[in-house]
Amino acid sequence: MLKRFFDMTVAAVGLLLLAPLLVVVALLVRLTSRGPVFFRQERMGRAFRPFGIYKFRSMVQDAPKKGSLVTFGADPRITRVGHFLRAAKIDELPQLINVLMGDMSLVGPRPEVRKYAEMFREDFAEILRVRPGITDPASIKYRNEAEILGRSENPEKEYIEQVLPEKIRLAKEYAQNPSLWLDFVIILKTIHVVGRGQSLPRRGE
Repeated sequence: MLKRFFDMTVAAVGLLLLAPLLVVVALLVRLTSRGPVFFRQERMGRAFRPFGIYKFRSMVQDAPKKGSLVTFGADPRITRVGHFLRAAKIDELPQLINVLMGDMSLVGPRPEVRKYAEMFREDFAEILRVRPGITDPASIKYRNEAEILGRSENPEKEYIEQVLPEKIRLAKEYAQNPSLWLDFVIILKTIHVVGRGQSLPRRGE
């Protein structure tokens, strides 16, 4: 209950304070490439309930249909404005709406697409006892995930066989012992990582 109150308060205040920036970003996305301002993709939420995650669109329209669900290296689907939004993590800000709606928490295992969650369904059944989040320990460890996958001959295979199992292990550790203090530490680490200009991992868009 306290965690939910914390999530809602921070999300509401954040959206209010960031409103001018969000309007400017929305205009930039709309005016520089074809397609909607927001990218919405199905992810698996708590207890395997699917929900639509919100991001500012940083790739060309219908990007998931034009390539892999995994984004890696210098993906040609990323727009010019999208490169900046991703580097600054601004594209993730609309997920504060997901937090207010109860789909996500500020901190929790990053929500996966259905395809990968079903591949490891037993593991995700344990992980998704808690709400997925905007950031988590795996996001920090794999802050350069796109670069790692970009060096692989088969990025999706690398993700499924090497990266995802480790992210699952870290997600399980968090799900077993969640706490507000741990959330606070993870938020500070995330701010530090983003402040140093290091990107966090992403899926599909």
